[in-house]
Amino acid sequence: MSLILTVVFLPVFINYAHRKKQGQMIREEGPKWHEKKSGTPTMGGFVFNFVILITGIIVPLVYKCLNPSVLVLDFILILYGFLGFWDDSIKLWKKQNEGLKPWQKLAGQILGGIVFLAVYYFEGFPFSISFFGHEIHLGFLYALFVMFWLVGFSNAVNLTDGIDGLVAGQSIIAFGAYAVIAWAQDQFGVLIFCVAVMGALVAFLFFNHKPAKIFMGDMGSLALGGALAAVSILVHHELSLLVIGIIFVIETASVILQVTFFRLTGKRIFKMSPIHHHFEMCGWNEWQIDIVFWIVGLIAAAISVMVIL
Repeated sequence: MSLILTVVFLPVFINYAHRKKQGQMIREEGPKWHEKKSGTPTMGGFVFNFVILITGIIVPLVYKCLNPSVLVLDFILILYGFLGFWDDSIKLWKKQNEGLKPWQKLAGQILGGIVFLAVYYFEGFPFSISFFGHEIHLGFLYALFVMFWLVGFSNAVNLTDGIDGLVAGQSIIAFGAYAVIAWAQDQFGVLIFCVAVMGALVAFLFFNHKPAKIFMGDMGSLALGGALAAVSILVHHELSLLVIGIIFVIETASVILQVTFFRLTGKRIFKMSPIHHHFEMCGWNEWQIDIVFWIVGLIAAAISVMVIL
């Protein structure tokens, strides 16, 4: 359902963006050859977020598994998507690559975390982390962990969204892994949500692979990152996301290392960060980076699922 709806609505959205001449502004500090992408329609996340929301409500209703867990996943997807929409809108209207101020984006992400945490608490989920079969009880510190997890992975996926198709493909893999875990736990509402995301992103990838006809924008990447973190919490295998989402972790770590090392020494570790740009500067094309990163992500996800199950 989500795949078909995305295939139907996305071309309409792309044509609308072309008519209105609403295209992505490429950041000046990025690779020079990305400048030719300037003007490519963005905010594709608007379409697949809407499709995931519709599918994530109608299908659970039909199968009678629409519960607070599913609703809070939909809430995180839409709230974080709205933050991305606000961010993308500023960039489009002002014709610049800088959108929301960091504190504005963080405040919205924390608000989402508070609502998620409230639902999580009233649903009776444990305030502990599962680590190789052992429960680590954190008490009120778990609330801080949830905030960090949602904000951290939302921004991690956002950082990874720098070349055509990378985030869409890697998100399909990650949500696929959690779909299997949710199925094994009989969390069918979470399972349906994950499959809805996968279907929408498979369709989106047809239009987003190189050369991209549309970008997902912050509206897509922030929403996917927040939803992915929320799913990992609801299946109570939070730390598995460090492996299942290893590409997102590596991308974020590369930025942190680059900035820290440069401030300390005035030198760079990578030719450019996030690390996918480093490989571009080394001569890799975007398809090569996508495929290698997807393979690494797929292997990591498969290992994680086998260990958990």
